[in-house]
Amino acid sequence: MPPVKPMLAKSVAAIPPGMQYEAKWDGFRAIVFRDGAEVEFGSRTGKPLTRYFPELVTAVRERLPERCVVDGEIVIARQGRLDFDALTERIHPADSRVRTLAERTPASFVAFDLLALDGESLLDVGLSDRRALLLRALAGVAAPVHVAPATTDIGVARRWFEQYEGAGLDGVVAKPLDLRYRPDERAMFKVKHERTADVVVAGYRFHKSGPVVGSLLLGLYDGRGTLQHVGVCAAFTMRRRAELVGELEPLRLDDVSGHPWAAWADEAAHGTARLPGAPSRWSGKKDLSWVPVRPERVAEVAYDHMENGARFRHTARFRRWRPDRTPDSCTFAQLEEPVRFDLAEILAPPDPDTAAP
Repeated sequence: MPPVKPMLAKSVAAIPPGMQYEAKWDGFRAIVFRDGAEVEFGSRTGKPLTRYFPELVTAVRERLPERCVVDGEIVIARQGRLDFDALTERIHPADSRVRTLAERTPASFVAFDLLALDGESLLDVGLSDRRALLLRALAGVAAPVHVAPATTDIGVARRWFEQYEGAGLDGVVAKPLDLRYRPDERAMFKVKHERTADVVVAGYRFHKSGPVVGSLLLGLYDGRGTLQHVGVCAAFTMRRRAELVGELEPLRLDDVSGHPWAAWADEAAHGTARLPGAPSRWSGKKDLSWVPVRPERVAEVAYDHMENGARFRHTARFRRWRPDRTPDSCTFAQLEEPVRFDLAEILAPPDPDTAAP
């Protein structure tokens, strides 16, 4: 019975040998509970996602076994690749808006584990056996419900790691073959893409604990010479947070009016430029104010991938200052663009050669 927290993965630098490998999806992790007509989508936090995806509720009733619990990912595809922005738009308080978007940008559910079937818990069953049961239970399943491809061939996994990013996927997940399902534990392994970029530091936010840096605000120049906000980097030690305040103090501006992001508090301005503090259903009443600094310092940061080529999908990791780089040289042109790959090829029915037990 819900809620059940999903099993998690810890980051590793390389794909480990001797495991089952799957693509790492970039969507909303969800555990689906079905008992006849009753359907519930539980999120990673345990809160229900059901009301935001009415089209998937219908699909689950039509395509999943009558009594089951299935772990997977809710995704939305546009033009052959995953679109996380379209997915976040679905978390909306108005039911009418949710249903409009369900028709305009329908979601899919990608199943990759089976936790219960016909009243029997499978949490203590090894992964290979759960995979075989999943394939049997969802044999012939049709869109918008899919079975995630899996393989025990590390060579195939390495190829997926390179190819699937072109469809908007995150990397590869490796799972020990005898692994029992362990809710809320980091018992799996994930290998994500990591690249570096030189970015302009144009401001910072204070940490919730006091007057030390919580996150640095990062920018890149577009083809028109406009500094676009592309994300933040964080995860500093407390000592480093205090040091950063001192390092940035000579650049601190008392007045934001001369800053490239001076219009950040004007909601209308976000329609024409990427600025910090964009209104969001996720931020709610959170304080989005920030400290502007002259955009003169360049930092090297590590990131996994870009969302729609416009911003870092996740929080970037600070690597070092780059005093040898000028801010105007920090442009989108430096970013590596993965070779496009059609998501439809990934979501095709399981191939016998890659549909691992």
